[in-house]
Parts: sequence; structure tokens; C-alpha cells
Amino acid sequence: MQRVRDAAVKFFIDLHLCPNLEDQDETKMMIEKSAELGYKAVGVTFPKKYSQSEIEKTRKICSEAGLDFIHRVDLEPSNTTELIRSLRLLRRQVEVISVKCLSKSVARQAAKDRRVDVLSFSPLDVRKRFFDSAEAELASKTQVSLEFDLAPLLYLHGYRRIRLLSKLREEAFIAKKFNIPIILSSGANNAGLLRKPEDYASLGYLFGLDLNDAKRAVSENPKEIIDRNRRKLSPNYVAPGVYVIRRGEDCPDG
Repeated sequence: MQRVRDAAVKFFIDLHLCPNLEDQDETKMMIEKSAELGYKAVGVTFPKKYSQSEIEKTRKICSEAGLDFIHRVDLEPSNTTELIRSLRLLRRQVEVISVKCLSKSVARQAAKDRRVDVLSFSPLDVRKRFFDSAEAELASKTQVSLEFDLAPLLYLHGYRRIRLLSKLREEAFIAKKFNIPIILSSGANNAGLLRKPEDYASLGYLFGLDLNDAKRAVSENPKEIIDRNRRKLSPNYVAPGVYVIRRGEDCPDG
């Protein structure tokens, strides 16, 4: 049993790469470096409107690097109406939907909407991080996760880094209290900000995660999101818990 669990933990995922997609060389460099660092899958962020051919180019780069490609969209709605409209349009098209919560009302709506996978907040302005007990209680009734981008801890300095760490520690405490899964991602926009998954797990200690929780945050927790959504995107999916197991002439008459 322990051996099986260790194998699962080693399937590391960086769920949040943010390359400049217009720069194919930089995108390729980030994907290849992710593979070198020990990741098995990466989530690449695309705009809401992006051609399928361009998405397939990135998928091919990931495949050639030996990585599982995850199609992700980061929403930044200005209000709840915009959020609901975007979720209605995108939920059946992408594997991961993240909502960057720019207001408390958006944060509340995202937390209680089952179509949302990940909640994220500004790493640069802690006053706009709205994750609190009320939101965590809403999220505990859905399957939404809380994501921490760790690249900012590498480029922020002094008081700004201290403030961010303090806020992450507060949010991690609340998330654990309400059993909200935590995701540790890079949020990197260039290869120089990428680090090994073990390094990110070690950073988790700075804001209250023990090593086991931190490793799950870069492995099992994001993998559960991917597995769940890929089942839902399958043509055999009908409704929660209902799947087509046989089609066509082999089906017996009712």
C-alpha cells in the first residue's frame, strides 16, 4: 500500500504555466524545462478565444517532451454575470477553469459554483485576496480548490514577500479547517521562474503545510481535478455518476 501511495505522489503536476503563447520558443522552453524538473503534466493557460490549431501545437510540444497536456483557462470576470456567462460557454470545452477573484462578490459566486475548478487571488495585492471562512464554507459544498502560485515568492522582496507569506499562511489554515484542497503551482511566465516540485513542497512549509500535504498539493490534488473533468468531458458522460457503458447494436432491448 505504501509503495502504491509513493508512486501516486511522484506524478507531479504544475497546473499553471503562463507562457507568452505568441513566443513559441519560450513556450517550448518552459514545457521542456518542466519535464526536466520532474513534472509529468502541465496546465497551460490559454485565452478564452484561441484557435484549436494553436492549442494542438502546444499539445504536440508537451507530447514530444513526455508531458501530459492540460488545457486551462483563467477567467478574470469583473462581475458575477460575466462569470456565469463564461462558465456556461467554456465548461464543456476546457479541462481546467480557474477564476481569479477580483472582487468579493465574484469570489463568493465562484466558490459556490460547481463549474469552477480553482480559485485564485492576486499575489501582488493582498488586499484583494478575499478568501475567508465564509467563502471556504461555500467552497466546502462544491469541489473547488484553492490555488497558490509560488513564482511570486521568488521575485517579490522584503515587506511584499512577508505580507504575501502571512496571507498564504492565513488562507492555508482556513482551507485545511474546511477541507478545501490546496494546489501549489508555479504561475510562471518564463522558464527562469520554474522550480522542482520538491522545492515547491518545501516552500509550503513557510505557510503552514506539512510535507505530505504540500506534496499532495503538487500531485494528488491537481490530478483529482484532471481525472474528474476528463471523465465529464468524455462522450460517455451523461450526468454525475451516470455513464454510457455500451452503445449500438450490442445493447440489449429494453
